Amino acid sequence: MNPNPLVNLFPVILIFFIMYFILIRPQKKQQRELEKMQGSLKKNDAVVTYGGIHGIVVNVKEGTVTVRVDDNVRLEVDKTAIARVEKQEQARLP
Repeated sequence: MNPNPLVNLFPVILIFFIMYFILIRPQKKQQRELEKMQGSLKKNDAVVTYGGIHGIVVNVKEGTVTVRVDDNVRLEVDKTAIARVEKQEQARLP
């Protein structure tokens, strides 16, 4: 008497669902939150880039932002290079 082939597939299906809920779903949620944050950048936001540069947003364009790093230093970076927005009380630049 042969066991049902679906019984043999059950562990594989179970592993897929576990991997989905532990790895894939949280990663997609984090990616959506990052894209939302990058899309909602506005002037005077204190930001940190993936390269570790801290600055204040002075201009927002469609795909880029201009970040003031020091008094006379401004960098134009891609929006996707922004890792996080700092809280205003944590901003180190005037």
